[in-house]
Amino acid sequence: MARYTGPQCRLCRAEGSKLFLKGERCFSDHCSVTKKRPAPGKGLRSRQGKRSDYGLQLREKQKMKRIYCMLEKQFKITFQKAARMPGRTGDSFISLLEKRLDNVIYRLRFAASRKQARQLVSHGHILVNGKRVNIPSYQLKIGDKVELGEKAKKLLFVKESMKEYTRSGVAPWLEVNPDELVGYFRAIPRRNDVADLADIKEQLVVEFYSK
Repeated sequence: MARYTGPQCRLCRAEGSKLFLKGERCFSDHCSVTKKRPAPGKGLRSRQGKRSDYGLQLREKQKMKRIYCMLEKQFKITFQKAARMPGRTGDSFISLLEKRLDNVIYRLRFAASRKQARQLVSHGHILVNGKRVNIPSYQLKIGDKVELGEKAKKLLFVKESMKEYTRSGVAPWLEVNPDELVGYFRAIPRRNDVADLADIKEQLVVEFYSK
């Protein structure tokens, strides 16, 4: 499967905002966005101007897709599922993205970033209700139990990542036992509960795909 292997900071510079693709390291003073480095591209300043409605929608879609570390095909398929669900499409879309197994591993503080969480899942280190699951896009249900395998519990980056739990806890729809490295999916995530997406305008993404 294809994946982006280039520099992560380049993606943040392209969007002009922090996407937290490197987890806690994005808070450091060395962050390219903090340093206000310009967006990548030769002669960019000379081409800058007022963006069209399509341009705004495209950039918002790209930003949201990059936050969840997804490729275009998978991202669009997820949107199409959300469009068929009752209620607001934007809210359903975010809910589906938040219920992904790799995202939940990141939210439980078992990994410092979604990319790292996806690696844990793909390498078979994650158990859901006692069964090994290696599909990052696996959709969790209320009551599901998520835990790390015995080998993963000994990984240094997992222990380092769990330090964030002591500082800021976990999302309100999740519950975690930090001693046993076991988490529980307690409720369907609501749009207002996803604090780190406060700057995302999901309606622009809905408009982009609805054309």
